[in-house]
Amino acid sequence: MAERIQLTKKDRFSVAFRHQFLQGSWNYERMQNGGWCYSMIPAIKRLYPNKEDQIAALKRHMAFYNTHPYVSAPVVGVTLALEEDKANGASIDDEAIQGVKVGMMGPLAGVGDPAFWFTLRPILGAMGASLALSGSIIGPILFFVAWNVIRFAFIWYTQEFGYKVGTEITKDLSGGLLGKITSGASILGMFIIGGLVQRWVSISFTPVVSSVEQSAGAYIDWSKITGDAEGIKSALEQYNSLGGAGLNQIKETTLQANLDQLIPGLAALLLTLLCCWLLKKKVSPIVIIIALFIVGILAHLVGIM
Repeated sequence: MAERIQLTKKDRFSVAFRHQFLQGSWNYERMQNGGWCYSMIPAIKRLYPNKEDQIAALKRHMAFYNTHPYVSAPVVGVTLALEEDKANGASIDDEAIQGVKVGMMGPLAGVGDPAFWFTLRPILGAMGASLALSGSIIGPILFFVAWNVIRFAFIWYTQEFGYKVGTEITKDLSGGLLGKITSGASILGMFIIGGLVQRWVSISFTPVVSSVEQSAGAYIDWSKITGDAEGIKSALEQYNSLGGAGLNQIKETTLQANLDQLIPGLAALLLTLLCCWLLKKKVSPIVIIIALFIVGILAHLVGIM
């Protein structure tokens, strides 16, 4: 029986050190894939002595990847464990590895920003700034040292945690545990995407489908509003009771208003599903982004949006 190939602690530390440069090679199509692939090189060299296997592994890790640079560490750990078992003959295909990466990176991405950018860094920055304002040079040194110690310690220990958890996952391949993990992570990622659609995707169709003249009292009669303080007060009071529809005598209803009454956010959801379908059909994200810009500009010019 061949001796098991295993990553040493030095190999894993090299990966963690390189992982600090995850955002050093950005591109608009595959985001952080260059930095991710750079991080995996020490592990790939250890696990795959054959040159062709190394090339295949590098290509495998050039796929799309994007998440918070620090909470990416447990994803690295799990991936290291999967690659280690794959190198030792486990039945793990490229799609399974990429599926675990994609399934984990989405949910974790929403954790990093509030934890690091909106909590830890402002607290350390406030401590350092207060010391600096009092004339102490310890302020900026404290911020720099504390931030980097906490940051790298988090990267290293969460990567090790992911590595140990990933090893446990691959022990039960025959029972389909890896498939369940991949499926569950994908479902969680799609659930989060669905929740973000309503917040971040906005489409408004401007064509007017109906114009109705409102009866007296249903709108503000601006001819009776004086220009003094009392007139302004009266206009504000009427607006408060009538709402935006009371600003004009003619009430116009747009296509978007009708859609919102039926299913709010329907157009945004359909657009998101269309983009997902195009990505599944291997359409380049760059092509989709450019197409969205062109369609949006043309639709605005002709008065549709």
